[in-house]
Amino acid sequence: MRAVLVHDWLTGMRGGEKVLEALAELFPEAPILTLVHRRGSVSRALEAHPIQVPWLGRLPGAARHYRRFLPLYPAAMATLKVPPADLVLSSSHAAAKAVRKPPGAVHICYCYTPMRYLWDLYGDYFGPGRAGLATRAAMRLLRGPLRRWDVATAGGVDYWLAVSAHVGERIHRIYGRESTVLHPWVDLERFTPGPDSGGGGGERYLVVSALVPYKRLELAIAAAARLGRGLDLVGSGPDEARLRSAAAAAGGDVRFLGWLGDAELARAYRGARALLMPGEEDFGIAPLEAMASGRPVIAYARGGALETVLEGETGLLFAPQTAEALAAAMVESEQMQWSSGRLRAQAERFSRARFLAAARELVTAQVTGKGADRRGRIASGAGA
Repeated sequence: MRAVLVHDWLTGMRGGEKVLEALAELFPEAPILTLVHRRGSVSRALEAHPIQVPWLGRLPGAARHYRRFLPLYPAAMATLKVPPADLVLSSSHAAAKAVRKPPGAVHICYCYTPMRYLWDLYGDYFGPGRAGLATRAAMRLLRGPLRRWDVATAGGVDYWLAVSAHVGERIHRIYGRESTVLHPWVDLERFTPGPDSGGGGGERYLVVSALVPYKRLELAIAAAARLGRGLDLVGSGPDEARLRSAAAAAGGDVRFLGWLGDAELARAYRGARALLMPGEEDFGIAPLEAMASGRPVIAYARGGALETVLEGETGLLFAPQTAEALAAAMVESEQMQWSSGRLRAQAERFSRARFLAAARELVTAQVTGKGADRRGRIASGAGA
């Protein structure tokens, strides 16, 4: 099977890139097409593939400020040259699904979410206090055309795979398409559990996340300060300055650690009291990493957390989405006894082997025409 992989951008090894790495294992000779590639920022396994970028990826500053080039995504995707193939497999939360497939190919999109900043979370990115006046004015003009482009290019996808049922509902609402849920995988070898303990065991709470507005990390900062608990934030992103100001104003004990290496991150999980996830996630791989490390999760009771966190067994779900509700859940968590074995068992339901087997079965069935018709309604699912 001649395959081509398409990904939004290769600028770091986050959740989407780890999924792409597993998909690339199924097609070791497939080229990867992407808007931006920062050399050395992804794994050796991905760097070993031929990587093609359009003109946008060669513009000055594109490797670091690619988000600012949003208005250019449609033109850049239109110029990507896709070689002859039987399968085009896009891994997309932004523009990758807009790739134009060659004649005779089947296009399968593994979708993390439709573009957040054009749809459900537009206000979180471009509302007052989130973006400058010039950016807000520009987006008021561009939002409509970009939405129309997003919907129009969705029609070029033959089959949809959704990262979660939550995202599947979003795909149906925005694009009018059906999908199959294929949950991502968690690295069970990289993360190992500590002993059973009350309240998670550690003295400090942990957040592992890109520092972007929709994650609502200011709630974790405020809740930890309210309770006088330490908080470690692992990650970086454009919202860091605002979050540092929030931490200073709250007067709490917050450490901004940036992105950590594999061994350091594993230690951070094992040493944490619990992982906090105050935002509505499309799926969320960090909760599974915490569970694989034997640590409970305290998550907002919407989105992907409902598909991974078992209330009272592997964590707690809080609502409404306020610092007060999060703080109350943290206090409740500290009064509970958490089983490392039960937490680990839940994470093991999302193994790499399970993901690869399901992905191989789905892709093979769809390319050979045995899985669904060309309208994108997939016959069989492969959830966790």
